[in-house]
Amino acid sequence: MADPEHLKILKRGVKVWNKWREENPKIIPDLRKANLREADLKNFNLRRTKFRKATLRRADLKGAKLLKASLRGVDLRYADLSRADLRGATLNYALLVKTKLNFANLSGCKVHGISAWQLELAGTQQKSLKITTRSEHTITVDNLEVAQFLYLLLKNEKIRYVIDTITSKVVLILGRFTEERKAVLDAIRDELRKRDYLPVLFDFNKPVSRDLTETISTLAHMARFIIADITDAKSIPQELQTIVPNLPSVPVQPLLSNSAAEYGMFEHFRRYPWVLEICRYQDQDELIQSIQTKVIAPAEEMAKTLMEPKKR
Repeated sequence: MADPEHLKILKRGVKVWNKWREENPKIIPDLRKANLREADLKNFNLRRTKFRKATLRRADLKGAKLLKASLRGVDLRYADLSRADLRGATLNYALLVKTKLNFANLSGCKVHGISAWQLELAGTQQKSLKITTRSEHTITVDNLEVAQFLYLLLKNEKIRYVIDTITSKVVLILGRFTEERKAVLDAIRDELRKRDYLPVLFDFNKPVSRDLTETISTLAHMARFIIADITDAKSIPQELQTIVPNLPSVPVQPLLSNSAAEYGMFEHFRRYPWVLEICRYQDQDELIQSIQTKVIAPAEEMAKTLMEPKKR
């Protein structure tokens, strides 16, 4: 539990607290399990302070000095730690959701078991974050949001299996959701399911925003290959421009109805080896009947080729 005397001094404000710290350098403040929700702790000298299991939700810690502080299991949801100095602090099992860490210094922090979501990290220093426990070989990373995922990836075989499954099975399907085109895309999706793939169908009826483009790019990075129906192309050219030049490891299989013409700018993508020849089809039935030989097989062959080590 928190030391009542330390809490009393803390509540008297930053000047009183910092002066007390200066006059008593050997005292390690004990604020364990303290309820400091929405507390104003701007510019407080909290070096080496024990905060284990304390509540600092929505607390204002801008510019606070938290060097080597113990924040193990602390609730820091919505807290503002902008420009705070957290070098060497222990954040193991801390809860950080929508926490502001802009321009904070997290160098050397212990971050094993953290829960980090929707953080603000503009200008944040994130060097040598330790994701392992004291009893394990030291592993460090330089990104707080990646830390929790990487540790789970290293320690959980099921997660590794899921990731391996996703990267070997996901097929991103791009096209237009007009009534006619949607029927074709749905048929492709259903056929891929029968062949044990994980089809992800994306429609472009809505205007393409930055967030939408980033979402499509993320999905593309996860895909084994991409099927893009460029019939009646609208937003698809823009998305291919984002995906194709930046993903040389993901084959793209274009489809085009015999009743439609190839849009002019598609010629630009022919110079990328991972963009396959356009598969033309008469109608939905003909496409589905030949999907294995004309779509899946070429895409799989290219995927395997792209995965082979390049000869020197």
